[in-house]
Amino acid sequence: MWYAVAVAHVLLDLRMVRGRLHGIARYALELARRMPALAPDLRFSALVPPEGLTPGLGALTPRMPLHRSLARFLSPLEQPALTADLVRLAPDAFHATSFSLPLFWSGRLVATLHDANHLALADQYSPAQALYYRAVVGPRARRATALITVSEFSRDEIARYLDLSPYRLQVIHNGVEARFQPPTQAEASEFRARHELPARYVAAVGNAKRFKNLGLLKDFAAELPVPVVLLAGKGAVAHELGLHENVLDLEELSEDEMPVFYGAASALLLPSRYEGFGLPALEAMATGCPVLASDTTALPEVVGNAALKLSPDDAPAWRDATLRVLRDDVLRRELVELGRERVAHFNWDDCARRTLAVYRRALEAPSPGGARGR
Repeated sequence: MWYAVAVAHVLLDLRMVRGRLHGIARYALELARRMPALAPDLRFSALVPPEGLTPGLGALTPRMPLHRSLARFLSPLEQPALTADLVRLAPDAFHATSFSLPLFWSGRLVATLHDANHLALADQYSPAQALYYRAVVGPRARRATALITVSEFSRDEIARYLDLSPYRLQVIHNGVEARFQPPTQAEASEFRARHELPARYVAAVGNAKRFKNLGLLKDFAAELPVPVVLLAGKGAVAHELGLHENVLDLEELSEDEMPVFYGAASALLLPSRYEGFGLPALEAMATGCPVLASDTTALPEVVGNAALKLSPDDAPAWRDATLRVLRDDVLRRELVELGRERVAHFNWDDCARRTLAVYRRALEAPSPGGARGR
């Protein structure tokens, strides 16, 4: 007599994939697109926003069943709705790819916590956000089957703020997608013409949050011989931050344009005061763009010796270092070569394989919620 062998079901959380792709959304999608091919012996599906995934994801579109969630990510009804979704779908393991953890579901939980900035920078967030971390993230993380984070810095921060042993958190670095390559001269010229950009510019990315520290640009941008092109997720951020002189506020770009945005720039400026990882630094390096980054939090861990590292409080140092990169071809070539060597240590396939190993260990653990995660 033949018996059907149950195939373990892993459910990935993609509910945060909406609008412009931030780092966590990209992380979740990069894993989701790789997992089915890496583990054909497992069954994968994903939980997506009520309206479905953001259109136009291209190669990032996951090839697995997609289940629309009952409530939006971090909405007032999220916790009861997430519990209902998990009971309905009955996964053998649920990978919470962001800091939204299911407080009332007791099945096998693999959780990726990217940073602790809601607690470390509590004054820059609402009291409700800090409370969510303490009342939901902390208690559920302590009961999770496995915990992942993206840097040694974040491991120490999360352990300290959530009162966890750092040994509970496995560090698995983010990667860089293969399409981030140096553009050809024709591609760079066409991109600049399409967006009415000059032949030379320096790039900056982020948002208007204080810890991104983009306001530092107003202290030296006017002294640069080329403009700073700011990509901050929406227009008018430069105006909001008082960046009026020599700063061009670029509207949102498609995912396909991001490699050329970096590769056509003379340098990327990352003056952030707090990063759990710092993926833009690696993506820029992969395209042959020299990087200037803050010497704090996870950024030194990510860039190694392949970037110029500066204090986020020292505007004159940022001005002088930017001028050096613009004027010194030897330094620029050195940074480009070091950047390419550095990027070789970070790839999404390796990230996915190591994460899959975490899934397999979690699936071997007894489910605290009983059979099939219930």
